[in-house]
Amino acid sequence: MEALRLILRYAHLIGFALLLGGAIVQFVSAKLRINPAMLWGAVIQVLTGLALSAPLRGGGDAEPSPAKLAVKLVIAVLIFVMVFVPWRRKREDVNRGHFIGIIAMTLINVAVATFWR
Repeated sequence: MEALRLILRYAHLIGFALLLGGAIVQFVSAKLRINPAMLWGAVIQVLTGLALSAPLRGGGDAEPSPAKLAVKLVIAVLIFVMVFVPWRRKREDVNRGHFIGIIAMTLINVAVATFWR
């Protein structure tokens, strides 16, 4: 089970890299649009996050708190919706505030994962 958890964590980090990297590339290029890397990153983050929250570790003190998992899930779903809706509507440009919101919520979700014990 430990190998499965490590593989899921690896995929989760790849999803984070795709989401944040794709957003930063678009932000720096001044063309604020949702690219496929951002969409795939958001999808991978939600799916692997759900899989990682399954009780694979056998309980005990190593288990993350349910409140932390709930907060991370809500943020991840909001990020996914903010990425998916403009992409689905084939919008050429996304509002600057919307785009900064995606980046900020991605960084907040990582901060919750890192600092909430």
